[in-house]
Amino acid sequence: MADKRMSAAEVVAQLRDGMTLGIGGWGPRRKPMALVREILRSPLKDLTVVAYGGADVGMLCAAGKVKKLVFAFVSLDFIPLEPYFRIARQSGAIEVMEIDEGLFMLGLKAAGMRVPYIPTRVGLGTDVLKHNPAIRLVGSPYDQRDWVAMPALPLDAALLHVDRADARGVCQVKGPDLYMDDLFARAAARTYVTCDELVDPSTFEAGDEARFVFWERAQTTGVVHMPCGAHPSSCAPLYGFDVAHFKEYAASAKDGEGWAKYFQRYVACTEAEYLERVGGEAAVRKLPLPVF
Repeated sequence: MADKRMSAAEVVAQLRDGMTLGIGGWGPRRKPMALVREILRSPLKDLTVVAYGGADVGMLCAAGKVKKLVFAFVSLDFIPLEPYFRIARQSGAIEVMEIDEGLFMLGLKAAGMRVPYIPTRVGLGTDVLKHNPAIRLVGSPYDQRDWVAMPALPLDAALLHVDRADARGVCQVKGPDLYMDDLFARAAARTYVTCDELVDPSTFEAGDEARFVFWERAQTTGVVHMPCGAHPSSCAPLYGFDVAHFKEYAASAKDGEGWAKYFQRYVACTEAEYLERVGGEAAVRKLPLPVF
């Protein structure tokens, strides 16, 4: 079997300027933040980012990496509007395709199915169509009505974080919600995954462990073993999101030099140094899980 283990730096070295990157997770939950930080350290630019966004989107916007954003929301949950995304959005620094959660999901599904669009009634009679002229209506041959034709959202690469994975690319998510990570994996030409735990393949043969595997290992291009790699977002059932860190991060957006200071402390360092600066692995694993 192929050994798909890579480092975060090796993953980012395979990415190129102008790519369309899908980032899995949901707001402050199970984001591949170690890979995002590696992108922040790199010269990558002009990215189109597709995400149910959180600090991943905000940080990439703050660093000037984003040319276009396709999103349904960008939130830190208890902080409703991600602060650096807000600055980029309100200043017009990025192009946007703003759609609702359902249309976003259908766009990923269409890409995974390799079809150009999926018809839906979602969005009819709303300003989604007004603000997204690229989304068109399509006539149905069955009922002579017009439906929204949500275009596919094909991805050059998807970046995901999971609880456990093996070297073959089998990935496991045991949290209470998969979000749309399986759709991101199928919509992408390549899928790179960070995992909290790298396990032996035999792990997935025990009991009902295989029940928590949601996409085929053939969809996984590379696996990075990165304990606490989702921090400051959560990775249930292993740890919750770091409220104190998110508050510090959000407060930095109110300071003209805030991003530069945040970057210097938490990005311009190795991941081992980052983990030490946020309290260490033991402290991260004690973070309380969010209540759904």
